[in-house]
Amino acid sequence: MRLVSAFLASAALLAAAPAHAKPADTETAKKILKDSIAIPTVEGRGQVPKLAAYYAGVLKAAGYADSDIEITPIGETATFAATLHGTTKAKPIVLLGHMDVVEADPKDWTRDPFVPVEENGYIFGRGSEDNKFDVSMMVATMAQLKKDGFKPKRSIILLLSGDEETSMTTTRALAAKYKGAEFALNGDGGGGTIGEDGKPKYYGLQAGEKTYADFTLEVTNPGGHSSRPSDTNAIVQLSTALAKVGAYRFTPQQNELTKVGMPIVADQVGGDIGAALKAFAANPADPAAIAKIRSDPEYVGQIGTTCVPTLVKGGHAENALPQRATANINCRIFPGVAVETVRAELEKIIADPAIKVNTDPDASASDASPLRPDVMAAVTKAVHARAPGLPIIPSMSAGATDSYHFRIQGVPSYGVAGLFSKASDSFAHGLNERAPVDAIAPALAHWDSLLRDLSK
Repeated sequence: MRLVSAFLASAALLAAAPAHAKPADTETAKKILKDSIAIPTVEGRGQVPKLAAYYAGVLKAAGYADSDIEITPIGETATFAATLHGTTKAKPIVLLGHMDVVEADPKDWTRDPFVPVEENGYIFGRGSEDNKFDVSMMVATMAQLKKDGFKPKRSIILLLSGDEETSMTTTRALAAKYKGAEFALNGDGGGGTIGEDGKPKYYGLQAGEKTYADFTLEVTNPGGHSSRPSDTNAIVQLSTALAKVGAYRFTPQQNELTKVGMPIVADQVGGDIGAALKAFAANPADPAAIAKIRSDPEYVGQIGTTCVPTLVKGGHAENALPQRATANINCRIFPGVAVETVRAELEKIIADPAIKVNTDPDASASDASPLRPDVMAAVTKAVHARAPGLPIIPSMSAGATDSYHFRIQGVPSYGVAGLFSKASDSFAHGLNERAPVDAIAPALAHWDSLLRDLSK
């Protein structure tokens, strides 16, 4: 309750602050979005540096110096950094987004995915939602702040990665270089949900992500002729191990995000699942609540680590005893839990010394970010300027964004996208991706409010 009181008090103070200058122009932001979509920044095409150069041009036209912008090639992609310098030596705020998009086959789309089309109130094209909408809003806002002569106390640094959808090599490079930031605001997380009636339902603030980790189970045997079976059979041993993993349930867990967010979600969804979420928030050992939440695919990942077998390989011939069998176990690890802890628990579950449990060397654990009163207050103010009283739900994502690597480096990171949309309008990674045109103006106001308030 102290946390909630603190950020509500901060929100009241912010609400009393002088009115902001006018946010960036809607038509300018729309042009940036359309121009961004027209550059096909998919893996393998080498177009990310071109988009980075385009954004550099937009910002230089607004008054940024060459020295304020840094484009760093990494393989066929690149990173982008643009700094609005602060008046103090306080730690900077970084804005996160990604320039790359997933592949799209024009044969499958109604319109060419890389030719932006404005139609029926939407802008269609690959990346129109993920993530070029909020990236374009951030670029437009950074340009407008410069034109306005805005002087933040903290430097504001726009950081754009170039391979978030694939290997995240550029993300790791940015996180390592800017690990001294005060916190990060990510345009590729959170955002508002609108009901089919057109009314905003709630705003999600993403402050945590589960750790993605793959483990390989491996068992090897001498093998032999299938007419001479023995008590050791790699496929049988692996099957037994997989049955144990499949039946196992990790101990439920709770953190600040789920404790604060679940009761709000419960009020939104109602019914038996709403009651279970509220009961779990009050008592994470409640067996009935745990059972109900685990039966719901939408919420099962919110109450602890999950591990599932996803790939199996075994044997080398139809008439031979298998010499080797392997399986991939995909885990989504609760924030704050070490990868090695999960590996050791899997080993204990399997209880077979013949089966090796190997960890993907790239897996690293990430903890949730604290719900800072200043960030919560600024987000509350920005959201309520558009939708007074709208519930703001701190959330934890099962997927990974650029925030994941910044949290690993110790930078608190928050998904605070300016896009509000209906669930039925979300086609990120899918066919005929689109973003509503009428979302642009309020998104610009959202980013303008956040940056002016949090850089004071």
